Amino acid sequence: MYANGTPMWDLVTISLYAFFAFFFILVMWLHREGKREGYPLVSDRWGKKLRVPIQGFPGVPPKKHFLLAHPVPGHGEERPERDLSAVAYGVDYQPGSPIVPKGNAMVDGIGPAAWAERADVPDMTFDDNVPKIIPLRAAPGYDTAEEDPDPRGKPVEALDGKIAGICVDLWVDKSEALFRYLEVELAGSGRRILVPMFLATINASGRVRVVSVTSEQMAAAPGIKNAETVTLLEEDKVAAYFGGGHFFATPARSEPLL
Repeated sequence: MYANGTPMWDLVTISLYAFFAFFFILVMWLHREGKREGYPLVSDRWGKKLRVPIQGFPGVPPKKHFLLAHPVPGHGEERPERDLSAVAYGVDYQPGSPIVPKGNAMVDGIGPAAWAERADVPDMTFDDNVPKIIPLRAAPGYDTAEEDPDPRGKPVEALDGKIAGICVDLWVDKSEALFRYLEVELAGSGRRILVPMFLATINASGRVRVVSVTSEQMAAAPGIKNAETVTLLEEDKVAAYFGGGHFFATPARSEPLL
């Protein structure tokens, strides 16, 4: 508002412009904070190195350090990018083109079977700082409910209808008081692997069926280093392998329905 050519300020005008300035700064701050994950962007121009990182405006915020109750080795460190065993789809490649696996996508961690490079240490309980996901044989005081079927000692049937192995134990999450994994001893090799509990079905008699993968694919599932603990990295690889099977286990699964 002007009076005789001179700007006239009052409390309402000052409050309005102060709100505009505050709101603009807030939006910029939120936009910058949203770049803590996924930035700087990795160029998809294969084989070409960028002169400057792709950050956009505003740039990436400074690193934030969290004080953890149980510090994880490698927490906050930059981890190198994995070389993807995949190629761009089509002969006329353009930035943003989809990729297709070159080999076994479930083993190589491509697409739905991708995993995060998490720390290779067990997840710990908050109170007593011990591994929180362990087998029942190492967890006194935990067991299956009397009214629930017990799969231990029962066969594990895979997608192709073949018996891939025997369930030998259950792994319990002591912090959440629920079962996370089935421990399966594979037929033929005797090797033991973990199968995510939520990707298995158990009937009334305790028989287990896993439709994520075939029996051959289950035999190639990732294992664990320690017989009574599982690390964060191993958990991600196990979940990615069996979850990715819902897309890669058979050629028909990756094709359109119509």
